[in-house]
Amino acid sequence: MSTQTIGWIGTGTMGLPMCGHLLSAGYSLAVNSRTRSKAERLLSQGAQWCETPAEVARRSTTIFTMVGKPEEVSAVYFSDDGIFSGLQADTVVVDMGTTPPSMSAEIANRATELNAHAVDAPVSGGDVGARNATLSIMVGGDEAVVESVRPMFECMAKSIAVMGGPGSGQHTKMANQLAVAGTMIGVCEALVYSAKAGLELDRLVAAISQGAAGCWTLDNLAPRIIQGDDAPGFMVDHFVKDLGIALAESEQMGLKLPGLDLAGRLYQQLQQLGHGQSGTQALVHAIKSLEELDSAKQD
Repeated sequence: MSTQTIGWIGTGTMGLPMCGHLLSAGYSLAVNSRTRSKAERLLSQGAQWCETPAEVARRSTTIFTMVGKPEEVSAVYFSDDGIFSGLQADTVVVDMGTTPPSMSAEIANRATELNAHAVDAPVSGGDVGARNATLSIMVGGDEAVVESVRPMFECMAKSIAVMGGPGSGQHTKMANQLAVAGTMIGVCEALVYSAKAGLELDRLVAAISQGAAGCWTLDNLAPRIIQGDDAPGFMVDHFVKDLGIALAESEQMGLKLPGLDLAGRLYQQLQQLGHGQSGTQALVHAIKSLEELDSAKQD
């Protein structure tokens, strides 16, 4: 059992089980979250509550953050009671949320100024991967620093890919979200099409998942779509945020990505339909609404 104290900030759908795996591995945890009640399960298992991110920083030698919007990430790190106001020299801060690569660079620069280290390590795998410790982690940062936190990553993930310097993990996550968005459109449209054609959807998924269409989304989210289960593994509001980051980064690089633009518009429409707190698989409702609108126009 390790005597090292790990800091953890953010105990939502993803952060709670991820932090729990570190507790189960024997690490001592200092925890902060915007809503204390969401950390109660961890506290009952021995984690210690901290009132602010700065307090977490004062207690910890490695600090993980798993928070949502860029402004929330900025507050956790840069506010008066944020991590950097209490950070000790040689501490490693690890941002595991999806953050603009430019902000990851800012975090890394500030950590360096304080004689500390920063790693960006966004994840993929949704709530299932977080619960089962089978996440994929995409890492940017100094290789030696990354290796120092690898044992902790291994408590949460089945795949750890080191992609380069600061921001590289976040750029990789943007590529991941681009692929996920396109795949989700395809899966939802396949199900809407098959339902219209009178096919039995469970059998349809079983059939096409064995061929070239086989993918994580078919295996894990198509059954939820068929069952009408919109519960979030990854919330639409968060995905819209991620796609917005990808769009902004693409524009800065002079890229025009029509699939990303389409996905962004479809997910914004899904928000307008009241599904911001639903899982990304709820995209099927936006596609159905377009089909119903088209049918109404034809009538």
